[in-house]
Formats: sequence, C-alpha cells, structure tokens
Amino acid sequence: QVQLVESGGGLVQPGGSLRLSCAASGSISSIDAMAWHRQAPGKERELVAVITRGGSTTYLQAVKGRFTISRDKNTVYLQMNSLKPEDTAVYYCYAALITRTTMYPSDYWGQGSQVTVSS
Repeated sequence: QVQLVESGGGLVQPGGSLRLSCAASGSISSIDAMAWHRQAPGKERELVAVITRGGSTTYLQAVKGRFTISRDKNTVYLQMNSLKPEDTAVYYCYAALITRTTMYPSDYWGQGSQVTVSS
C-alpha cells in the first residue's frame, strides 16, 4: 500500500509564507512526477506546480515567482511566499508512481491541506 501524507497548512496573513510537505511511503518502486494541486470553494481543482523525476518544474502562472516546488527523494514540498487571499484553497499533493507490484505509474493523492490567507 502507498500513502501520501501532507502537513504544513494553516492560516496566514496576506504577504506571509507557508511551507507544505507531502511524504510518500509504502511499497514504492519509483516515483515519476510529483505535484501540488489546489481547489478553492466553488472552483475546479487546478494544477499549481509540478516537478519531474529529473527536477524540471512547471508553475501555474498565478503563482510564478511566489511559489517554489522542490523534492527530496519521496517527499515533495511547496514553499509559498507573498501569499494572497486568492491563494486560499485546499491543497492536494499528487504523485505518479510505480509500486513493487505494478508495471506502470498510477495516480496517488494526499488527504488535502487547508491554506487560508486572511487578515
């Protein structure tokens, strides 16, 4: 079994910073891409940032220059600076990974972390 466990969400004032972490554990053979998505109330889930196994990164235009995705083995981080009220959402980590019993990557999701930006 594979689990993605998130930590680091919370309440922060506009202009503040938060760091999200997501650790993948279990019978993992290899991990391809890892990413962060978010879903605000009444809106569809959107991709915020993705990092490939090779370290290439891609960001949602709205967060470029403020958010940084990084990865250390089976853990992915999202450093969020200069936070704005419109960044308020539930943030979900994602991993495309191969387990020790499968041959092809499957999608796995974290439990979600609430990030609220408000004064």
